[in-house]
Order: sequence, then C-alpha cells, then structure tokens
Amino acid sequence: MTNRSMSEILRRQVPLILPPEASVRDACAAMTARRVGAVLVVRDGRLVGIFTGRDAVRALADGVDPSSRLAEVMTPDPVTLGPTHTAIDALRLMQDGGFRHVPVVRDGVVLGVVSRGDFRGLEQDRLEEETLLWERMA
Repeated sequence: MTNRSMSEILRRQVPLILPPEASVRDACAAMTARRVGAVLVVRDGRLVGIFTGRDAVRALADGVDPSSRLAEVMTPDPVTLGPTHTAIDALRLMQDGGFRHVPVVRDGVVLGVVSRGDFRGLEQDRLEEETLLWERMA
C-alpha cells in the first residue's frame, strides 16, 4: 500500500514528549536513549514546539549552555499534520519544508511524530516520480 494514513503509521508509537522547561541536555539524553531524532515539546497537553537533532547542533554551535531550557532553542509552533493525512502528504510536506519530522496532532493534542524513515520504499518512490513529473512540466 502506498498511501497509508498517519493513524496506521502511528499505531504503536509512543512519542518522546518533554515540557518546555526541560534542559537541552535532558532532551539530548532522552533522544539518545530512545534512539529518536525529535522531542515534541508540550505544555498543558498542547504542542508548543519541536526539538530535533538539528536544533541541538545549532544550539551547541551557537554556544548555548546545555542546561538551557528547550523553550529557548526549540522550533516553536511547528508545521503539523492531522491523522487523516496520508504518508505521501507527510513526505511532500517534509520535502517542501526542508525538514525531517512532522508532528501529528488532532485538535491540538499530540498523537505522534513521523519522520522520513517511517516510510516505505514505495512511498518514497512515488514522491520521487511526482517530483520528476512536476520538474518536467515546469
């Protein structure tokens, strides 16, 4: 199947969630322990940001103290998808936006996060075919 829904992809996922007051150090340690590339930053049950490996590298390169709060270095108000979107929708969004992770939310409540690695070869191939078609038409 090349058009899986977000609900199907997230079925067994337990996303890594931390509050904005958590430290950069704690977020990096949790990401390493869980072997994931992103932390969803949540306050009062609502998504307020995302912190990824790219954010960690940028923060350290900028000289940010690892004890700094996630709120200071996260990407605030990230682009999200709902659970009814498809795998291709997520791949298009990541390609167009230049990012690797997309939180999935329903009515502001976090359901999970998808990354490029969550998608099968057929889904990736379909996106590449679509991209090539659009490039030829342009």
